[in-house]
Amino acid sequence: MRLNLVGGLVAALIIVALIAAYGTLFTVYQTRQALVVRLGSPVGGPITEPGLHYKLPLIDSVINIDKRILDLENPAQEVIASDQKRLVVDAFARYRINNALKFYQTIGTIEAANSQLSILLNSSLRRVLGEATLTQVVRDQREHLMARVREQLDNEAQGYGIAVVDVRIRRADLPEQNSQAVYQRMQTERQQEAAQYRAEGAQKAQEIRAKADRDVTVLLAEAQSKGERTRGEGDGERNRIFAEAYGRDPDFFSFYRSMQAYETGLRANDTRMLLKPDSEFFRFFVDPSGKPREGNSTSGATPPAR
Repeated sequence: MRLNLVGGLVAALIIVALIAAYGTLFTVYQTRQALVVRLGSPVGGPITEPGLHYKLPLIDSVINIDKRILDLENPAQEVIASDQKRLVVDAFARYRINNALKFYQTIGTIEAANSQLSILLNSSLRRVLGEATLTQVVRDQREHLMARVREQLDNEAQGYGIAVVDVRIRRADLPEQNSQAVYQRMQTERQQEAAQYRAEGAQKAQEIRAKADRDVTVLLAEAQSKGERTRGEGDGERNRIFAEAYGRDPDFFSFYRSMQAYETGLRANDTRMLLKPDSEFFRFFVDPSGKPREGNSTSGATPPAR
C-alpha cells in the first residue's frame, strides 16, 4: 500500500515538474524575437538569439515579434505637385522592427504598425512630392525623391522601434479625367502638327511644280526661239542659194522650178486641171527652152482640181 502511495506521489511530482518545465521554457525561432512580459510589464531586453530560453511560469508571458523585413502596401492617393498638377501615387515600403521593446511599448502589433506607417508614408509623400514638378516625379528625379521619402519616413518610424528599409513609388500618373484631357490635348496638338506639315508639304510641292512649269516654259520658249532662228537661217541660206543659182543660170533655174511645180501639181489619184491652151504653165511642153510664144497670155494656171 505504501509503495502505491509513493509511486503515485512520484508520478504527481513528475507531472508537476513537466508542467513547470513547460511553463518555464520557451523557444525563439530564427525569424522572430521575443519579449518576456511579467504582469504586463516587459522584463529585460528583447531576446534575439534563437534557441531555448526560460521564464517564470504562470506570471511571465512571451510575446513573439517578427524580425524579418515586412511589407507595407499603401493604397493609392492623390498628391498635388509643385506645378499644381494632380498625381495619383501608388507607393509601398519595406521595414524591419529593430527595437522590439520600443515597438511593444508604442504600437504593440504589426497591424497597428502598418496603419501608423501608412499615415506617415502618406504625409512624407505629400511633403516631398509637393515640392517637385510632374516631370521630376515621373522622370527626372524619381530615385532622389524616393530616397527623400524613405529618409523622412525612417526618421519618424524610429520612435516606434522600426527601421524603414526602402520606399518605392510603383506608379505616378495623372487622374483618369485629367489623363483623358491630356490625351485629347496631345491628340489635338499632333493633328495640328500633322496639318501644318501637310500644308508645308503642299506649299513646297506647289513651289516645285511652279518652278518646274516655269522651267518648262523657259525651255520651250528658248527651244522655239532657237528653232525659229535656225529655221530663219536655213530659209535665208536657201534663198541665198536659190538667188545664187538663179543668178548663174536663170533659164535652168526657171526650168527646175517648173519641174517642181509639175511634180507638185501633177500628182497621182486622178488629178485634173483646167488650163488655157496657151497657158504659160506648160511652156516647157511646147518649147524645151521655155520661151513663151509671141502673143500668148502670161496669166498663171488655174489651181488644180482634185
